[in-house]
Amino acid sequence: MLSMRRGLLVSGVLAASSCAMKPADSLTLEVDLPANFRFKSDAAYRPATGETCTLPKRRGKRPEDKVFDTLGKPVAHRVSFEVPLTEVVDGCPLVLRSITFDVYAKWGERSADVGGDFAIINVRDRLEDGMAGMPESGVQELRGQCQWFFRTIGPLHAIRKILMCNSLDVIGRPSKSRAGGFAQRDQLEGKALRMVLAVASEELPAVDDNWVAVPGGWKRCMGESLDDVFAYCRGNTTDFKAIKMPDGRVCDVYPTCTE
Repeated sequence: MLSMRRGLLVSGVLAASSCAMKPADSLTLEVDLPANFRFKSDAAYRPATGETCTLPKRRGKRPEDKVFDTLGKPVAHRVSFEVPLTEVVDGCPLVLRSITFDVYAKWGERSADVGGDFAIINVRDRLEDGMAGMPESGVQELRGQCQWFFRTIGPLHAIRKILMCNSLDVIGRPSKSRAGGFAQRDQLEGKALRMVLAVASEELPAVDDNWVAVPGGWKRCMGESLDDVFAYCRGNTTDFKAIKMPDGRVCDVYPTCTE
């Protein structure tokens, strides 16, 4: 309850600041989130290129960095924040260097049924050749896709899920790069950076050679015995073991749960 109140308070303050206290030297950060996704982000400021000043070493939090938090919703939604591009701390001119996102998503009803990954937007003095910058529309979109991977754990072979979020290439295919991307600082003032996250329509096995695709989903290989928690197929595609679903059912096929 305390964390929820804190999240609502932070979100409310940020929403109000975007209307009444919008920084003159800022960008609008927008994030499109799938249902049941939330994030906490950290905008990091460091000395501008060519500056000789340095910030004092600190343990733990850096007061010059800015934290943006949002709560998840049961439907897809967009959140928006105003992010300053520059700061001055202890007389040292700082510029926005990156925005890191800790992404969390629920995959089940229990409180522990949560997966997480992180995304990052790097803000550079100049982009490399071939990197897309700010379009004439004034909104630079950075598209990513989050993939759920499933596995089993323990003697009951209970389902657990892992979340991984990667950027999409120019034709919409997942790349090996982490979700987020790159932006050029002097193109951002008064413009918008929009990170768009989607979820892959199909879940995939987290571990190779553990599952066999069948009508309706996947069957878990038997391995050496019912007690073999690792249970690699090793060519045996006829012997399988039951799995325990997050809701407690014992089934033969994931995710359709043919019993």
